[in-house]
Amino acid sequence: MTRSGRGRPAHEPTDDTRNLVESLSGFGIPQAEIARLVGIDPKTLRFHYEDQLDLGAIKASAKVAQNLFAMACKPNREGLSAAIFWLKVRAGWSEYAPKSPAQEPLGKKEAAERDALTAGDGNEWGRLVN
Repeated sequence: MTRSGRGRPAHEPTDDTRNLVESLSGFGIPQAEIARLVGIDPKTLRFHYEDQLDLGAIKASAKVAQNLFAMACKPNREGLSAAIFWLKVRAGWSEYAPKSPAQEPLGKKEAAERDALTAGDGNEWGRLVN
């Protein structure tokens, strides 16, 4: 079957359009706007440039993380702010983080054993025994 020559010609990605899509994706530009700039439908964009859309965002995040890490390692006020942000986001150091769940209450035997082992802690009797 041959085409009648009607409609839009098929889109052919080039190195330039691949680089453009990857960069714009990394900057956080919405796919609909990238597609419009390239001159294609958003579905066509996703079909031909799936890797560039994914990699652009990943590479941009990696570059920002690299810069933030470098800033966090500096012994100055800027480094302190970056380190606090890094630890809150990456290490979970947040005043709003949920507290660790309380330990389950001990049974009678476990509580009695714990009390027997720690009976002398913090008093004069404990110093005499140990």
